[in-house]
Amino acid sequence: MTMSETTPQAFPQSAPPPAVEQLVSMTDAAVAKVEELRGREGKTDSRLRLFVKAGGCSGFSYGLAFDDRLADDDKIEDHAGVPVVIDAFSAQYVDGAEIDYVDSLMGSGFAINNPNAVSSCACGSSFNTDGSPASGGGCAH
Repeated sequence: MTMSETTPQAFPQSAPPPAVEQLVSMTDAAVAKVEELRGREGKTDSRLRLFVKAGGCSGFSYGLAFDDRLADDDKIEDHAGVPVVIDAFSAQYVDGAEIDYVDSLMGSGFAINNPNAVSSCACGSSFNTDGSPASGGGCAH
């Protein structure tokens, strides 16, 4: 029997690894800015922590910081080489959010585009998820 007379056999294909469900996404601009800041501040091995804290005129505010510590309930995600850490409390408020970096004539900085936020204040760093009215306390930066 020659090669041309043999019946081709199907070989099982390995399934691709399952997609890792990520809580947040990052734009290319945000990734580039984080990499730049990590290099400038000498924190090339630090993770970017995204967190939510009580406060601000709308009830909650976002925070971003470099962090070397991890808690047992932290979720770590990789975004194009930028490790992002989100604690369990914050995860419930930022699921589906996008971290962006905006550089415009009006100013530059990180922006969190959060589909869970039903209202926010003018500063963009304070939000709420239940639709309650904003308090008069002013923005927390």
